Amino acid sequence: MAKKQNKVQRTDELLDSVVPPKTYKKGNIIEGTVIDVKDGQILVDVGGRAEGVISGREMKLEGKRVSKKAGDKILVYVVNPENEEGQIELSIRRTGNELKWHELEQAKLNETPIEVKVIEANTGGVIVEISESTRGFVPSSQLNNKRIYAPNMYSSKEDSAKVLQTKLAEMIGEVLKVKVMEIDKEKNKVILSEKSVYSETDLKLRNETLTSLKVGDVLEGAVTGIAPFGLFINAQGLEGLVHLSEISWDKVISPADFYHVGDIVKVQVIGLQDNGKRVAYSIKRLQEDPWKSIVQKYKVGQIVEGEVKSIADYGAFIKIEDGLNGLVHISELSSKLVKNPSQVVNVGDKIKVMIISISNEDRHLGLSLKRAQKDTSATTDDEPSRELEELDKIISESTEAK
Repeated sequence: MAKKQNKVQRTDELLDSVVPPKTYKKGNIIEGTVIDVKDGQILVDVGGRAEGVISGREMKLEGKRVSKKAGDKILVYVVNPENEEGQIELSIRRTGNELKWHELEQAKLNETPIEVKVIEANTGGVIVEISESTRGFVPSSQLNNKRIYAPNMYSSKEDSAKVLQTKLAEMIGEVLKVKVMEIDKEKNKVILSEKSVYSETDLKLRNETLTSLKVGDVLEGAVTGIAPFGLFINAQGLEGLVHLSEISWDKVISPADFYHVGDIVKVQVIGLQDNGKRVAYSIKRLQEDPWKSIVQKYKVGQIVEGEVKSIADYGAFIKIEDGLNGLVHISELSSKLVKNPSQVVNVGDKIKVMIISISNEDRHLGLSLKRAQKDTSATTDDEPSRELEELDKIISESTEAK
């Protein structure tokens, strides 16, 4: 009796474990798995009583035949729940835009690269065509650095926006291999990245780095790109930006003056957002700040010698020594009216200047060329008068002696 009860119990358990086949109605959009592709048909397992079949023009999307292989996940439209052969007739064509969103979600989930065509450029990046009805956006920060931040591309920081826009416009018509970073179906928004198309080794390294990474950590990386606003660094598979202000304690006008593509540097993580999509590094924070010890040697009114490092419309930047720089404002270059600082000084000139202000907050010296020249001139002019005073004293003493 006990054996019979156990047998009945096992039978009940077996029946409970059996999943009944799904039934569908015409118009349902469902996900299935490709079983086989042959004889101009795609056979699909949709969990129904019978296999599904896609054939003829129903295999096309936007006029192009969809390429699938066994094992692929696919979104399909139910045309007929059961045809004369007992199969479920399915369609890719009638899924319309739903299929494209499904494929984008699968590409994001599996980190699978897709190909897109650049159709427009704006100030922030490029707009690409994913399909006839779907567009995406690749921010300039997610494009290959070599494409838009090649060495010596920018003559100055001021012309960077114009040159960058030109480089982005030149990409129109190009086909890019990208990865899906963000999807918002409701807003019809797709953010893509060309930079994220790494080799499997790089991806693994990047993910390993992110697992334990935190702000304050120190990494070693290589310079992968140079922009007017900073350096791109790839450290252990994780690319980030060293902003202009974080490159050196010295005044940085052009990052290319300090580093070149391929240079190996140590960086500190000072910002980490969106699971590594936005990473900020610093080089200077790993270096000793020379300001405090250097500035103690100087005081307001002191005459010092420095080298003209760069010239701007508003004045000239002077390097006094490593880690100590100052500005001679255009109004402090000469006692005469100066319209262009280059009329008075040139890059590389060694000049004497007077310190007229010291700003610990800005780590900067206010300098004056005209006051230094005036002070030197005054000292020189005083020499003859001192000689006359000495002569008068001698004559006076001689007269009194008589």
